[in-house]
Order: sequence, then structure tokens, then C-alpha cells
Amino acid sequence: MGIKRYKPITPGLRQKTSLTFEEITCDKPLKSLTKGKKRISGRMATGRLSMRRRGGAHKRKLRTIDFKRNKFGIPAKVQTIEYDPNRTANIALLAYADGEKRYIICPDKLKIGDSVISGEKEAIQPGNAMKLKNIPIGTIVHNIEMQPGRGAQISRSAGCSAQLSGLEGKNAVIKLPSGEMRLINKDCMATVGLVGNVDTQNVVIGKAGRNRWKGKRPKVRGTAMNPVDHPHGGGEGRNKGGRHPVSPWGVPTKGYKTRKKKKPSTKMIIRRRK
Repeated sequence: MGIKRYKPITPGLRQKTSLTFEEITCDKPLKSLTKGKKRISGRMATGRLSMRRRGGAHKRKLRTIDFKRNKFGIPAKVQTIEYDPNRTANIALLAYADGEKRYIICPDKLKIGDSVISGEKEAIQPGNAMKLKNIPIGTIVHNIEMQPGRGAQISRSAGCSAQLSGLEGKNAVIKLPSGEMRLINKDCMATVGLVGNVDTQNVVIGKAGRNRWKGKRPKVRGTAMNPVDHPHGGGEGRNKGGRHPVSPWGVPTKGYKTRKKKKPSTKMIIRRRK
């Protein structure tokens, strides 16, 4: 997918770039695989803010994505490649041989008419899904489960991929996009290839309004606030805050370790990303 540039006839168009969307083949999603999405704008059940700087955004519909890929041994053909407003990656509509249809995250270089399948030992080609123990070492994968049967949780964004680096006992060694080396149960499912829509990281928004369309509200520095609003606020003239960087509630925000030592997932990390 290419990058489109604009003539600078307005300030917002001067630096703006966008995707050309030549891979997209369908304007509307399949109705049976969509449902309404209620915007909560960063609020919890009581209506109070639990996450700052969220609100607005364009109305969206949720697409039901198959992250488990648990239709084993049944081939499927790619029917359409569609845009999904809820994620950076595109999605592909699969029509299975038994008549069922499902959406998956669209891998790079997957085209309409291609055949994909999930099973025990299938061909190593983009879109095919299988357990980590059946994938050759060194293969690039995405949509990786962290627990068998739970559904993919790792490497789902546009352009993301991980590498299967080895097998150790009942675990597989995965090198994540961040550089972290991690052990994952080798019975977990993964999809061959990397996620498509790679050029999305090169898009320049051009104006603040494009972020408002996504529901991202302005970010104000703590040092620009009053003391009642933030620990860094107040003071005569410009100030650096007078203390180590903290959140509005006094929690350190730079270099503060939040991972619990006894958490099971910590044992699975071979090399940290830092």
C-alpha cells in the first residue's frame, strides 16, 4: 500500500500524508460479522474518568475477528480485503469450504483468491496457522497466542512480526518486535508471515484534527497546570516541576518498575527489551 501526498493549499495539507488503500476491495463489512460499539471515552462503570485524553472520535462498528483460527483442516479462500477502523491492520474475509465466513488479520502479500488453512502441519505460506511446535525455526510469525486456546495476543498491529528462534522442552523461544526474548508454550497457535499494511507507520497526520477523529484529545504538560491540578504545577515563571516526574496522582512515570516479581509471566522472559 502506497503513501499519498497532497498539494499544500491549506496549512493542514502541507505535511499531511495518507494511505492509498489500493489493497482494499470492499466498502462495507459483512453484516453478520459486525456489531455496534458503544464509546466509553475512557470512563469506568460509574461514569468517572479512568483514562485521560480520550473522547469524541468517529462512530465505528466492531468487526468480529477470528484470533483463535480453530477451524482445523478446512481450507478457506480469501474473498475480500477490508479496512477496519478499530485497528491499524487490514482484515481479510475468509470463505471456508463448509460455507462459514470469518474475518482474520490480513497478512502481508495475501491477495483475493488465495487459499489459507489452519492445521497441524501445513505449508509455510502467509496466512496459514498452526502450533508453534510445527513451525520451522527461524520462521516469521504473527498473531501469537500466550496460552493455548486463548486466542492471539502478540504481534497483531500493522507491520508487526515475531521470529521463532528455537524450541526448549515444552516451550518455544520467540523474539518479539520490541527485541524481547520470551518463552511461550509450543502448543500455542501462530500465523505464518507478518501483518500487512506496513506503510501505516510512515503516515504523517498533518493536523491535530485527525487525532480528534480517532478519539485522542490534547495532551497538556503538568508544568503548565496549577498546583491543584498536578504535582508539577505552579511556581513563578517556567518551572521544571521541582521533583522527579510523576503522574497527577504521584506515581513515578519514568523508570518506575510496575511488574510484580512473583507474576508467572516474568519467568517466561529470557531477555528484556531494555
